[in-house]
Amino acid sequence: MIKIKKGIDIHLVGEAKKEVKKYEPQFFAIKPQDFIGVVPKLHVAEGDEVKVGTVLFHDKKNEGIFFTSPASGKVKAVVRGEKRVILQVVIESDGKYEAIDFGKAEPSKLSRNEIIEKLVQSGTWTMLRQRPYSTIANPQDEPKCIAVSLFDTAPMAPDNNFIIKDQMTAIKAGVEALAKLTQGMVYLNVNSSETKQALASLNFSAKNISINEFEGPHPAGNISTQLNVLSPINKGEIVWYTYAQNLIAIGNLFINGTYDSNRVVAFTGSEVKDPVYYQTRIGADMSGLYDNISSENVRIISGNVLTGTKINGDNFLGFYDSQISVIPEGDHYQLFGWLAPNFKKFTSTNTMGASFCKKSKKVLDTNLNGGVRPFVMTGNFEKVFPFDIYPMQLIKACIIKDIDQMEELGIYEIDAEDFALCEVIDPSKTAIQQIVRESLEMLRKEMN
Repeated sequence: MIKIKKGIDIHLVGEAKKEVKKYEPQFFAIKPQDFIGVVPKLHVAEGDEVKVGTVLFHDKKNEGIFFTSPASGKVKAVVRGEKRVILQVVIESDGKYEAIDFGKAEPSKLSRNEIIEKLVQSGTWTMLRQRPYSTIANPQDEPKCIAVSLFDTAPMAPDNNFIIKDQMTAIKAGVEALAKLTQGMVYLNVNSSETKQALASLNFSAKNISINEFEGPHPAGNISTQLNVLSPINKGEIVWYTYAQNLIAIGNLFINGTYDSNRVVAFTGSEVKDPVYYQTRIGADMSGLYDNISSENVRIISGNVLTGTKINGDNFLGFYDSQISVIPEGDHYQLFGWLAPNFKKFTSTNTMGASFCKKSKKVLDTNLNGGVRPFVMTGNFEKVFPFDIYPMQLIKACIIKDIDQMEELGIYEIDAEDFALCEVIDPSKTAIQQIVRESLEMLRKEMN
C-alpha cells in the first residue's frame, strides 16, 4: 500500500450512480486540439465514406501517427478556424459501426515492432502518451517504464473499478502488449484491494509487471503523483502512460482485431437530474443528453471541474475524457462576499464556516470569488502538492521563463493538471495551469 498524504478531496453533489445506459448519437468528432503538438494533415474530405478505424488525418510532424474514425458513416464536415486551422473532423454515423479488420493476435507472440505497427495503423497508438510534455508517445522511442492509472480521484470522477470489473480479458491483452514495448516495468496502479486481486489473478506471462495499490486524496489518481513514487523522471528520460479505458481499447484491438472506440462516460454534476454512466464512443456529440440538465445557466465541461474543457456550443466529448461535468455558471455577485458565513462553499482552511463541514458534498459554481491579485507566498501550496518539489518556486520560474531553474525544480516530472489544486486554493486567482502548460510547451519546442 502506497499512501499519498498531501492533497485534498473536493466533494461535490452529482456523482454518477452505478448504472450504465446506452447512448448512440448521430455525430462524432475528432478534434486535433485534443492532442498536444499535433499538426493535422487530412486523409479525407467532406462526403467521404468511412469505417471505424479509417484514417482521418495524420500528424505532419510525425507521419507515423494516425488518427482514425470512431464510427462508420460519412464525413459530415471539416470545421476550420482562423488561418484554416482544422478544429474538428465531424463524422455522421450510420449506426452500423462497421470496422476495418486489423487482424486478431496474441500480444505475447508478437514482436515489439509488430505490436507498434498494429497500434499505429489502427489509431490506437494515440491512446499512449509520454512524460514529459504529455504528447502522444513517439513509436521510435523506448520508455524507461510504462504507467497505467486505473483509478481517478478528481471531483465526481468515474469509478474505474466499476467500469473495468468485467473487462479483465481485454486488460490482460492490453498489459501483455504494453509489456513488450519497454524493457522497464509496466506499473498498474489501483486504489482497490479487490481490483488488485483481480489483476493478480490474471497470471500475466510477462515478468515486468508491477501491481501497486494507492491510498490518499486527490491527486493520488494522477500519473505524475504515482510516477513520483514509483519512477521519478529525470532530464532526458521518457515515460509512457495511459488510463483504464484506453488500456481496454488496446487489449480489444488484439482480441477482436478492430479499433475499439467505445467509452463509458460519467454524466455528472449538481445540475444533472439523473447522473449516471453512458456507454458511447470517443468524440460523441453529448447534446442529446442535455435534456437531463435541470437548468439553463450552466457550464458543461468535458472532463472534470479542475482540468476539463468547456464545451458549451461545441458539445463533443474530448478524446481522452470519460466524464462530463455540469455545474452552475458563476456569473453573479454574493452579498457581503467573504464576510458571510459561507457554510456551503469549499475551503481548504479554517477561515470560513465551511471548515466545519469539509466532507459534506457541495454545490459549487464557476465564480472565482474575487479578481486577480498580486502573486503572494502563503505556504498553502505545499499542503496539497504531494511531490518532492517546491511548487511556489517552480511556478515563479515558469512565469519568468527561466529554463535552467525550471529544470532544477523538476519541471519534467509534472504536468499542468498537477497544479489544479494549487490553482483552486490560490488567493491570488492566478491561472497556474495555463502558466505551467505554456512553460512545458516552450520547453518542448526548445528541446526539439
